Amino acid sequence: MTGHAPPAVRPVITGVGVLSAAGTGFDALAEAAAHGKAAFAPVTRFDVSARRTTRAALLPEPVPLADAVLAAVDQACHRAGLPADGNQGLPLLLALHSDLRTRAVADAVAAGATAAWGAAGVTRVYTGACVAAGTAVADAAALVAAGRYPRVLVAAGHLVEPGVFAAFDAGRALARDGELRPFSAGRTGTLLGDAAAAVLVEAEPAAGRRGAPVLARLAGWGRAGDAHHVCRPEPDGAGAVRAIEAALARAGLDPAEIGYVNANGTGSPLADRAEASALRRVFGGHVERLPVSSSKAVHGHALEASALLELAVTVAALRDGRLPVNAGWLGPDPDVGLDLVLDGPRAARPRYALTLNSAFGGANTALLVAAR
Repeated sequence: MTGHAPPAVRPVITGVGVLSAAGTGFDALAEAAAHGKAAFAPVTRFDVSARRTTRAALLPEPVPLADAVLAAVDQACHRAGLPADGNQGLPLLLALHSDLRTRAVADAVAAGATAAWGAAGVTRVYTGACVAAGTAVADAAALVAAGRYPRVLVAAGHLVEPGVFAAFDAGRALARDGELRPFSAGRTGTLLGDAAAAVLVEAEPAAGRRGAPVLARLAGWGRAGDAHHVCRPEPDGAGAVRAIEAALARAGLDPAEIGYVNANGTGSPLADRAEASALRRVFGGHVERLPVSSSKAVHGHALEASALLELAVTVAALRDGRLPVNAGWLGPDPDVGLDLVLDGPRAARPRYALTLNSAFGGANTALLVAAR
């Protein structure tokens, strides 16, 4: 845990915007996650009659991806009290799935954010699978902490579409019973979900000067790769361990100071077991008193947008003093051994929380969030 130190300029989150299967807005997602209200339903957007799994968490109304991302950006900027002008040079970091439409979506988001908020267009596009948005947030925090920019806008989007759905189904990655059950006995895989999300990351002094509301602070961030296998995690969770340790070191915190983990928790038998191993390795005996849940059991796996969506859930948990339910639970897996949040939201006001993400290829990110 060397080579990292608490940032001289503290990055804070002043705005959050969300569209998810739970509804429109940050508060709708927070309410659904807190109570474990899963949003999965039969897919009617395209033909799934030949698929093993036929359920996903979809937006109530279909909308083009660029429009969904821009709606989340508008929410985040309004919530942050950002003026509509005077934001020239505002960087926008965008996480998207890599396909033939990525460039067109990025161009549309850039044009919309420039027209509405004076942003400098899309500064960088992240396509690193399920850690894409987490990597973007880490970069935003680093840019702000280094004094490069007073604020950075991060956005992400993913809509469930036939090609990716078919690939996950063919790879037997989707839950056969149509329920996402993180860390539970009998779990059979993940389920996909729609999401668009945005956060405004600001330097704490800059936010203070304009009287912006501070929702939470990004106290630390870390990322690491294990290169173990193209799609299987390293069984002992070594990559996740390094990412978490880097986040803790950057925040200057001891593991025992963390009060909640919003885990990656995809519902995959192997991935959940590896993540549980990583948590036990980092937190030792504290893991028995460390509440853990995965909000994917409510909003689904939004791939490149997952980390941003789950950061919003974690910020809401700290704000509201309600730790989200680990939904879909059937019973304990003896190889997991975590203090899972079950049977309703848990009342708690931890000072610090972690939100974790992992991706195919062995990539891992850890974002450490502090209550305001």
